[in-house]
Amino acid sequence: MSNFKERLDALSPARLRGVRRGIEKESLRAQPDGKLALTPHPAALGSALTHPHITTDFSESQLELITGAHLSVEAALEELVRVHQYTYRVLDEAGDERLWVSSMPCGLPTDETIPIGRYGSSNVGRAKSVYRMGLSHRYGRRMQTISGIHYNWSLPEVSSEQYFALIRNFRRHAFLLLYLFGASPALCSSFVDGRPHELQPLGEGSMHMPHGTSLRMGRLGYQSEAQASLAVSYNSLDGYGASLQDALTRPWPAYEAIGIRNLGGDYNQLATSLLQIENEFYGTIRPKRVIYPGERPLHALRERGVEYVEVRLMDLDPFEPVGINARTMRFLDVFLLHCLLSDSPPDTREEIADLAHNQHLTAARGREPGLLLRRGGREAALTEWGGELLEEFAPIAEALDAAHGGGTQHADAVRAAAAALGDPAVLPSARVLEAMSRAHNDSFVGFVRARSEQTRTELLALPFPDAQRELFERMTQTSIDAQKRTEASDSMPFEIYREQYVSPARLGFKNHWVDAPAGPVSQRASL
Repeated sequence: MSNFKERLDALSPARLRGVRRGIEKESLRAQPDGKLALTPHPAALGSALTHPHITTDFSESQLELITGAHLSVEAALEELVRVHQYTYRVLDEAGDERLWVSSMPCGLPTDETIPIGRYGSSNVGRAKSVYRMGLSHRYGRRMQTISGIHYNWSLPEVSSEQYFALIRNFRRHAFLLLYLFGASPALCSSFVDGRPHELQPLGEGSMHMPHGTSLRMGRLGYQSEAQASLAVSYNSLDGYGASLQDALTRPWPAYEAIGIRNLGGDYNQLATSLLQIENEFYGTIRPKRVIYPGERPLHALRERGVEYVEVRLMDLDPFEPVGINARTMRFLDVFLLHCLLSDSPPDTREEIADLAHNQHLTAARGREPGLLLRRGGREAALTEWGGELLEEFAPIAEALDAAHGGGTQHADAVRAAAAALGDPAVLPSARVLEAMSRAHNDSFVGFVRARSEQTRTELLALPFPDAQRELFERMTQTSIDAQKRTEASDSMPFEIYREQYVSPARLGFKNHWVDAPAGPVSQRASL
């Protein structure tokens, strides 16, 4: 702990105020009856290929709303609210669709009729769609409709080595975030049709885990047998890069059987390797770097070092209008600083296996009294381990509050977490099940429909000045024009573009590189 205190004391108030955070929030577009909207991405929202704040994730029906990087929690949230306001107004003017406010999807049609994102006729646009087609062949479309919040975070003057130390500690302690903020203990039965699972029935058309926290992050979520064969180490950028390069270039028999194209000549996937591209690698946190147009993310990391981290395990909170609130964001800032400042020994294959065990156990049974996790070859009670961490968070929260001019907002966030550790009934996952039981006859779809309608009403009622609307309308037109320019400038046949993009030569490799200073967080990746 002495090292921890020295590192905390060495952080100047100016550096603490230099934390940047940005948010990416995925949400399905749903019909009033709780079924997936099958309409195209609304034209008034602009080009999903080029718009800086509004795009789609896997599905044409899955919006992704993106903020820039901000020096304050309030500024990031305010921008997220504005993007939501414009999006809801467009949806309202076009019909009666709304954003589905749960991470687990609404009522889904047959797998093959879930629409894949479309990005136009340019090579990069086609590649984005072919990548998603590959995901659908590899994992099924249902899994890809799960939605969440990604929290992008950076601190000035942090090296790649320090970011990897943060990532190792984040993975060790991620169970606490799943416990505190998991909000997906139940789902619509349509999600698990024909799939093995351990869920228990609850009401008509719903399934749940009685003590579950985040089914999204459990065995029903982003899981893959092929990826389970990867034991990616986070001990260094060298090692991480080598692990990813192997997965991006290693032929995988099941994917070779699918092939690049079908008999009719249509593309099935971008590549037959274990991973098509870097973003296919699922993880609770990723090292990231702003990339140049057309650059591979791994090349950017190897050339210029880690610039920020992307936290990927946060569920949408259905009780918050934009899925997350300021207190949760402040807790994440404290949590990430603790991960950065604490000693972080190298990970091992045994520990990586234990962390996967802890993640799945917390996701499925996190609120179970006396639940034991694996910790350093022994068993440890989740609540005791969590309590130890929260005690260590206190001085970080105080330092952040002091750096921001006094007040107790960060300390309050840690205190609220400590209270929730002792009273799981106040956790979002417990509140979801309680609300389903109390007001919706144990119906998951009924509960989320009601929350989605209320959220829509609240956001449409907020004042939205003409200047804001005009700004978004200009962004819409600018993005459409940019897509047209991209399409007009393409001259390379798509197959050559694809071959060049997935070429191992594009992944870069350097034995030495210099860490660049932390810059603004960018949320956009190439594909």
